[in-house]
Amino acid sequence: MSNSPFLPLTKRQFVKGIAAATAMASTGLFSNVSWAKADPEELTGTEFHINIGTIPVNFTGKDRIGTVANGTIPGPVLKFKEGDDITIYVTNNLNEMTTIHWHGIILDYRMDGVPGISFPGIEPGETFVHRFTAVQNGTYWYHAHTLHEQTGVYGALVIEPKEAFENERVDRDYTVVLSDWTDEDPVDVFLNLKKMGSYYNYQQQTVGDFMDDVTLMGLGKAISSRKMWQKGRMGRADFSDVSAATYTYLMNGKSPTGNWTGIAKAGEKVRLRFICAGTASFFDIRIPGLKLTVVSTDGQRVVHVDVDEFRFGPGETYDVIVEIPDDKAYTIFAQSIDRSGYARGTLSPRAGMEAKVPALDKLVLLDPIDMMGDMSRMSGDLAMGGMAMGGMQKSGLHKKPNHARTEYGPSVDMRVDFPRLNLDDPGPGLRNNGRRVLTLADLKSPFTLADDRMPTREIELHLTGNMERFIWSMDGLKLNEAKPVHFPLGERIRVILHNDTTMIHPMHLHGMWSDLESPDGGFQVRKHTIAVQPAQRISMLVTVDAEGHWAFHCHLLYHMAAGMFREVVVA
Repeated sequence: MSNSPFLPLTKRQFVKGIAAATAMASTGLFSNVSWAKADPEELTGTEFHINIGTIPVNFTGKDRIGTVANGTIPGPVLKFKEGDDITIYVTNNLNEMTTIHWHGIILDYRMDGVPGISFPGIEPGETFVHRFTAVQNGTYWYHAHTLHEQTGVYGALVIEPKEAFENERVDRDYTVVLSDWTDEDPVDVFLNLKKMGSYYNYQQQTVGDFMDDVTLMGLGKAISSRKMWQKGRMGRADFSDVSAATYTYLMNGKSPTGNWTGIAKAGEKVRLRFICAGTASFFDIRIPGLKLTVVSTDGQRVVHVDVDEFRFGPGETYDVIVEIPDDKAYTIFAQSIDRSGYARGTLSPRAGMEAKVPALDKLVLLDPIDMMGDMSRMSGDLAMGGMAMGGMQKSGLHKKPNHARTEYGPSVDMRVDFPRLNLDDPGPGLRNNGRRVLTLADLKSPFTLADDRMPTREIELHLTGNMERFIWSMDGLKLNEAKPVHFPLGERIRVILHNDTTMIHPMHLHGMWSDLESPDGGFQVRKHTIAVQPAQRISMLVTVDAEGHWAFHCHLLYHMAAGMFREVVVA
């Protein structure tokens, strides 16, 4: 599998590589995978050795080659303690450059593992030594910052706190890594999307759906409903770029029939550390029959909240605690956001037990608010170039959105002038589903910020794209077209993310924390990856305390490759 368009040795080559690739124009059968080892190891200590190589795999009945860390998918769980000085030797046994990025870890930018930004990458046969002090605790993960992420290079990081949290003591503790596997070469997946953005979307509305709508609402309303979406060249089923048409969804490296199992007995409390290693997949997680107590997100503790279900996307982590009431089996169900497939596992008192696997939820189409934002103050005619939408942040620094910096042209097919600002929406497909679904408004950090300065400046970035041409950008510019964003060292700044598209973008800022603000300007929760919903505008505060060159990008791998990426320079 050649990753050449995405494997640069310098920043210039990195930019050229993505530009070149951008310019180029149902897995129903599961099988258990064949590994060099049965399950990922758990490695503890302060010094680790990671060897990146290849192994034969078979998830679908077809033999393929995976790229792996230490011989397994996922790679080994690395476990160490807060305050430890960590050394990790990464050896590249491939015939092409590769990397590992330590996602969410606060470290020197030269240890961050982003080729062309923080270092050249690891050449074949070379070993790169990553050194950092664990200044945090919680659940994190690592992954290749190349297309090797799609083919298997990822794994869990667990950093134990200096002192245990009394209200989080458990009997068992498991990492649960969700991911997506394709038998196709990832470059081919990207090129297929460039040919047609809906290449893998088999759930688009049909003539039959139109006739059903005519019957339900009449011809005029049925036509009007579609006209709005067609003007924006958007589809109401545009949830995911890549679906189960090519993906097999994995839980801890097991296909649905592989059925990863964690032992859990009556009366026990179990901590599940969910990690979304999907390259293009959001997952909706629930365990029918059990409440999920959310205790952490992105490695950061939160005020405990009980829910039935939560959604998370590439890059995010959530820790939940469940209490097992009896010696029965319980299904961990992770359905893809587009309802095209699922991953699943089991909690049970002994191996071999299974519980009923829920049917996939019926696909619920995107709502008008996912295209137009806050409709409560709609006035005048709808126009794709400037829709009148209401809703303003209450905090003093949130002014009317300014579009002066965004380049609108053939690479941008939509804009939202007045987006929605609420954080209490579970998101498209989860609204009013009869279950208690987690929202960003439910997440509250239990600590006060050490840096409570008012921001000295604002930096606004629009998340932009063209679905049909599969161009993704920020402010209408792809990475190779844009200048770096400058964060002045030592300042406290506000970063505003304004989503002009109908897709959810998990935005990941490397090297510094993202302190999400509530709609009234208060501190909500600390994260390293924030999923910005369609037609939504969110703001976060950043303490600029990490000198160097950092990546800031959408964590949907193919969106990043297509251009939704910025270099951040801190000086």
